[in-house]
Amino acid sequence: MQLLKGSKLYSVFTSTCPVCHEGDMYLENNPYKISQLMKMYDRCSHCGKKFKIEPSFFFGAMYVSYGVGVAVAVAAFIISFLFIGLDRNYSFLAIILTLAILFPLIVRISRNIWINFFVDYDKNKAKS
Repeated sequence: MQLLKGSKLYSVFTSTCPVCHEGDMYLENNPYKISQLMKMYDRCSHCGKKFKIEPSFFFGAMYVSYGVGVAVAVAAFIISFLFIGLDRNYSFLAIILTLAILFPLIVRISRNIWINFFVDYDKNKAKS
């Protein structure tokens, strides 16, 4: 993953600060601790970037979450129906199970994608 450092993908998949790629964004790194799923630090511990840019900033992540969820659902359907050979009803059950299991990851990744739309990497802050 070190090869991607400096790219938006690095910040999205590692849940690190989009500015310096060093500090963690979430209080709990495990997204499956549901009670801690949305809890974020106010600022980056490394560069001091404020994560909640404005009130209700992460509401936009709902739209990203919808897109990510649709992509996951389509992938689950293609894998279960075309590759595994399940019938249509079981394929839809596979979609529901996949989305239920991946829900915490989809939420976190969507929030990470959303903040990365608005904040750019700064290699000078990464070094300091």
